[in-house]
Amino acid sequence: MALHVRGVLLPDDEVRDLWLVGDRVTFEPVPGAETVVDGGFVLPGLTDAHCHIGIARGGAPITSVDQARELARIDRDAGVLAIRDAGSPYPYPELDDEPELPRLARAGRHVAPPKRYLRDIGVEVGAAEVAATVAAQAAAGNGWVKLVGDWIDRGVGDLAPAWDADTMTAAVAAAHAAGVRAAVHTFSESAVEIVVRAGVDSVEHGTGLSLDLVDLMARQGTALVPTMINIATFGGIAEQARAKFPGYADHMIALRDRFPEVVRAAHEAGVPIYVGTDAGGGIDHGLAAEEMLLLHERAGMSAEDVLAAASWRAREWLGFPGLVEGGLADLTVYPEDPRRDLRVVRTPSRIVLRGRILR
Repeated sequence: MALHVRGVLLPDDEVRDLWLVGDRVTFEPVPGAETVVDGGFVLPGLTDAHCHIGIARGGAPITSVDQARELARIDRDAGVLAIRDAGSPYPYPELDDEPELPRLARAGRHVAPPKRYLRDIGVEVGAAEVAATVAAQAAAGNGWVKLVGDWIDRGVGDLAPAWDADTMTAAVAAAHAAGVRAAVHTFSESAVEIVVRAGVDSVEHGTGLSLDLVDLMARQGTALVPTMINIATFGGIAEQARAKFPGYADHMIALRDRFPEVVRAAHEAGVPIYVGTDAGGGIDHGLAAEEMLLLHERAGMSAEDVLAAASWRAREWLGFPGLVEGGLADLTVYPEDPRRDLRVVRTPSRIVLRGRILR
């Protein structure tokens, strides 16, 4: 049966009627459709653009598709109807089109330097093997690859780039040649400069960004997924490492403390910013609303810009059309205007995924 929805449609900001016929949206009336929303504010479903349903709490790989389903449902029930899984050590392509789960844009396994990343998560390779490994992981995902751009180097006692600029540039070129986009994890100043100049499609975290680099990102159209909720944990990471690596500890805290201004500068420069939590490992699932609030309250993004970064713009970026004629039948409804009080995104009153009512 077709469903009828009436409410203030965002970003159009006007009361609209729309109909959901199977998994598609139409603005042409459908006789006999069941009215399931009559009032409120309607968004085309939230997005978590940096999430890991392949990594369990604590950082270990999941061991079954059912675990991935369970984690994805937590996000779904918080109103997240599209996920970009930014690297999974466990394959689950059968979930791409599962009717009751969020839509998935997936990378394969992280491509990481040897012995300088989370154990058992990435494919660890030297510089000579990076481009070929990226090509292989492109086939394991459905549109993305994920590279680790830096991590602690115990020999120097601080963050250091995973590979040199030529290797990273070749890796990004290999991703593009394979028809996928490249996302790169990076914290440090030196590594983020390498990845931005290499032409990466999205910078994950990006705590070391400079004003010059955000201007370059804006010109290139390079996206930033700040994961502010994850950066807030840097204090604990620093204190655990301080006894052995005091320089690294101080560096992590400095990166954390300056980060809101980095994100603000990127936004003001016109860098595309998308909401991502880095759920999986150290961050619980279902926290996209909290990431949205951090972007608003700490980085100074307007409520409407945050909503765009979590909804219609993020979905367009990932290839999941929103509430347009012929678009996908995903929506979340809120009883009050989230542009006036963004906290309302914590409590959707109706969730419809793929034309099916979930709440």
